[in-house]
Amino acid sequence: MATGTAPADRPVFVFGCPRSGTTLLQLMLHSHPRIAIPAETRFVLSAYTGRCEFGDLADRENRRRLAEWITTRRSTRFADLGLDAAEVADEITDGPPTLGSALGIVFRAYARRFGRTRWGDKRPGYYQHIPALLRMFPDAQFVHLVRDGRDCVASLREMPWYKLDLHHAIASWREAVDIGRRAAARLGPGAYCELRYERLVADPAGELSRLCGFLGEEFDPAMTEPRHIAALTVPPQKNWHDRTRSAVSSGRIGSWHDRLEPWEIGLAEAAFGDRLTDHGYEPSGLPRPNPALMARFTATAAHRRLAHRKADVRERWRRRHEPNPVAYQLTPVLA
Repeated sequence: MATGTAPADRPVFVFGCPRSGTTLLQLMLHSHPRIAIPAETRFVLSAYTGRCEFGDLADRENRRRLAEWITTRRSTRFADLGLDAAEVADEITDGPPTLGSALGIVFRAYARRFGRTRWGDKRPGYYQHIPALLRMFPDAQFVHLVRDGRDCVASLREMPWYKLDLHHAIASWREAVDIGRRAAARLGPGAYCELRYERLVADPAGELSRLCGFLGEEFDPAMTEPRHIAALTVPPQKNWHDRTRSAVSSGRIGSWHDRLEPWEIGLAEAAFGDRLTDHGYEPSGLPRPNPALMARFTATAAHRRLAHRKADVRERWRRRHEPNPVAYQLTPVLA
């Protein structure tokens, strides 16, 4: 039974295929009286990737340089957090000499802004970086939101920021589901929780109660009304998140029927294989795609796997050359 006394510094990371509803879930969690999770940031992964460039963080000046990199660069989206950059930079400079500590200081300051004791972060693509997040935050909990892959693909295709093609969109959902399966087996039920978007919007109180049980928190009814916090935390320029400012609705479930062409649906279902039915989604019954379409998808998926393998090689090199431990070392805040 959840007691509401979960460790204050046990972070929560939300991920899923892009357009699976992770922003909605982030807002639901942020509506909890003990938890603060900001809109999508851009400094965690880039800082981890570039950690060797900051030098030995035992050197106070290097911690200052890292702090200024986080707090002053427009690309990190630090300004969206509503924090005093100089104060946070000083806190990082005075903090422990690890990257996880520096990043945790930012999120802890964000939690303080709202009077919360626990913090986390949301980014769909975190599914590709669970090992890195665990290195920095060994006690982290991960929440994977899964939505019908056909709805994700249809929505991705409509986003102004999405520049890839249908094959990449299909591959993204398949990769997220496959990595989620492996993460569930590796992390276990105390660190990994999977939610279905369709159940979340149909029964917010029930699904959020289950999520709170996983987190060790008491359910709060305010979580079912995330529109009240959306105006404070969702940047207005992200107009593709406008629905978060309205009541939770299941109206978009299954909209892929009208948003995808029959051949696109057939290709997605063939590429997804049993992953759809394993998650409770019914196939359309449409014919399989012609061999040329399937061959193109197979080539795209292979290209993506090669890119991931190259990234893994670069990451192994960085681990051999990183100047410091990276794990979070801050003293826990009393709840």
